[in-house]
Amino acid sequence: MNIVLNGETYKTDGPLTIGRLLFHLDIDRRRIAVEHNMNVIKKSHYDSTIVNSGDAIEVVNFIGGG
Repeated sequence: MNIVLNGETYKTDGPLTIGRLLFHLDIDRRRIAVEHNMNVIKKSHYDSTIVNSGDAIEVVNFIGGG
């Protein structure tokens, strides 16, 4: 199935959770925010929010600075 990940088409083997997607992408959950179909998802819901074909996911990294 295809999803849109940060504006680009991304192919997965089938429906999966946001948590599983982040695991496959090797992304550290502690330093990001995730938007699923234009809704910001709480970290506590990453493992229960299902990503289906055609869904749009935006992953934003937090960068510190001074």
